[in-house]
Amino acid sequence: MAYVLGLDAGSSTIKAACFDMQGRLLSVASRRTPLSRAGGGRVEADPDLCWTQACAVLREARENSGVASKDILGLGLTAAMVGLWLLDKSGAPIRPGINWEDSRTQPLIERMIAQRPQLMSEIFACSGSVMQQGCTLPLLAELSKTEPDSLERAHAAVGYKDFLRARLTGRIATDRTEASVAPGDTRTQSGSQEMRRLFGLERYEHLFPQPLDSSQEAGQLTAEAAVLTGLPEGLPVAVGAGDVPAMVIGAGGLTPGSATAVLGTTCMLGLVCETPIFTPRDLGLLFSLPGGAWYRAMVNVAGTLNVDWAMGLLAKELVGLPDGFDRLNAEIAAVPIGARGVSYLPYLSESGIIAPVADPLARAQFSGLAPVHGRAEMLRAVFEGIAFAMSDLADALQIAPETPVILTGGGSNSTLWCDMIADVLGCEIHVPDGSEFGARGAAMLAAVMVGAHADIRTASESLRRLGMRQHRPGSANSAAWRNARARYIDCRDKLLNI
Repeated sequence: MAYVLGLDAGSSTIKAACFDMQGRLLSVASRRTPLSRAGGGRVEADPDLCWTQACAVLREARENSGVASKDILGLGLTAAMVGLWLLDKSGAPIRPGINWEDSRTQPLIERMIAQRPQLMSEIFACSGSVMQQGCTLPLLAELSKTEPDSLERAHAAVGYKDFLRARLTGRIATDRTEASVAPGDTRTQSGSQEMRRLFGLERYEHLFPQPLDSSQEAGQLTAEAAVLTGLPEGLPVAVGAGDVPAMVIGAGGLTPGSATAVLGTTCMLGLVCETPIFTPRDLGLLFSLPGGAWYRAMVNVAGTLNVDWAMGLLAKELVGLPDGFDRLNAEIAAVPIGARGVSYLPYLSESGIIAPVADPLARAQFSGLAPVHGRAEMLRAVFEGIAFAMSDLADALQIAPETPVILTGGGSNSTLWCDMIADVLGCEIHVPDGSEFGARGAAMLAAVMVGAHADIRTASESLRRLGMRQHRPGSANSAAWRNARARYIDCRDKLLNI
């Protein structure tokens, strides 16, 4: 038998999972990699800790699977996108890694906009994405002013997964999914000299590796990395892809016309298309996908983060219990649709939102609270608010009611929440069997690399055969949902001045 590993490095957790060539999960291991939030908008990761934990989860995932090392044929990687990791010639980090949540560049961006009012629209016209503060190019522009010595010492400016791959293989590289959102040129699925000039980075052109295809072999496991991970020296390592493209692949959603959503820390909904789509203008994100496709996505930056926050404040005794979410769902189910008049805007992020409008100052809030309301109504309103936010995303994308939405992420484990989302969106929600879809997408890139599948689209489509749980919209409560969403829209429009 033959198997592949997928390494998925998130913002605060890193996971490795072992799969057979058909995408069936055998084992998973995870470790925490907490971020440093030192103030001034800085959100950074400790490279040594990230590397140590990556080696640990790769070793644990292989050992837990019961698969012999010799039967692991390839390794694929994915990680949180953009941010900035500066590496020297050997692939060692120059400084801490910068996470995509970092907002230190906001003053720089504001100065650029003051001098060039159409800046954000110019960037969108090239990249197809609303640029966030934690994108690679603005971070480099900021460090060129505040840490010029770091840039002078650097050999490459890459993403999180590229740092890990450099340590695993000794080779520095990047892929098309990362290069096009730096911001880059999404039409060519590559970097953009025009965008780099826009940020005054001409002298740092040498820091940007030529992007490679995600299923291409980037190198082989070094002797040192083999000892640390317990994997065979010389194991082929695929270039890999960013976390959003990997999720689309791993969910079986790479077919053009498919709608795929993730309800995790971030809430995102998008459509796979065969040509890049730039409408609606100046809104949402456009990801390059392996296999020559694109993912037009709308994002409410905070997803399950809202539930974690609300539970920590309102239902702390349930946090960490094995049946904590089951008890939470039961409490919410006892409250009628509309949370007895309480509405919640799920904009719980320091970077605001980028759909249904781009507003870095948008913040979460409750509305309609009265003395008769308790925690059950507030918790129900949080769940409903995120469902309504997903409806905003679907409206922006003009998703047809007959188009089913593949839903992944921790939120998809709640059947109550999935039923809510199906009712609010008015379409079927399909939840793929299994878990670790980002790691599975990375592993499928490795499977293509070693010839187990003809191409990545074929590999992704084959994953649908592993099964889906379906939630169909009901009509019995449509009037109650319309009224509840109308209250939500009223609160939303007042906050966002729509």
